[in-house]
Amino acid sequence: MTLHMSAPLSEGLSVFFPAYNDEPSIAALVQAVYDTLAPLTSEFEIIVVNDGSRDGTLAALAPLERSLNGRLRVVTHAVNRGYGAALRSGFAAARHPWIFYTDGDGQYDARELRDLLPHAVDGVGLVNGYKRTRQDPAHRIWIGKLYNAFVRGLFGIRLRDIDCDFRLLRRQLVTPDRLRADGGTICIEIAMLAETSGLDTVLVPVSHYPRLHGSSQFFRIRPLVTTFQELVRLYASRWKVVWPAVSKSSRTVEGE
Repeated sequence: MTLHMSAPLSEGLSVFFPAYNDEPSIAALVQAVYDTLAPLTSEFEIIVVNDGSRDGTLAALAPLERSLNGRLRVVTHAVNRGYGAALRSGFAAARHPWIFYTDGDGQYDARELRDLLPHAVDGVGLVNGYKRTRQDPAHRIWIGKLYNAFVRGLFGIRLRDIDCDFRLLRRQLVTPDRLRADGGTICIEIAMLAETSGLDTVLVPVSHYPRLHGSSQFFRIRPLVTTFQELVRLYASRWKVVWPAVSKSSRTVEGE
């Protein structure tokens, strides 16, 4: 694939971070993505979806709302609604044709968005990161591998790292009426929509870092139950999650 000035820089880019009790990391992530994009384009916005945080997440963002030239908007859920609900709010709030999101906990380097941008060209719907090396405890690494293998086999998904939430995608793929999950299975919905869209998916290696604060939302009883229920629902309705004009030329390829 020939790399050149990417579509998001000319068409407009919305960046958002789902955040839940991410006070120690969220301000640095927002500042990093602003510093990355500001020299490249004026067509961007930054959104934080505060999913019912009980810590100082909102207070950490307040100075940036004032200092980043109006680029930052904060969408707040009064209570914690779950990862999928936070992503759906982010997609709904996005104003530009391209959307990038990653988690607010600091396990990804938001500046590596630069590595995804050149692959967002005509014919591409999703540019998805995959972890070079997963920096998590051994039990989470193995659970992640099993989950990825299970989901890829169950739904026939080609995406190699389904739970790598470092994604740049066309807004038209994730309009509010096309996503339903409140939990982590929203990532499966996104992959299915991308892979049935007739548009290519490009995979790009990204860095992954140890969690320095807080704990994963996924490894709790309520999210695990929600995920199981949503997997059952999504499997039952999998044939309905299709793009209106499916092309058999849709590909998943690895970027450099």
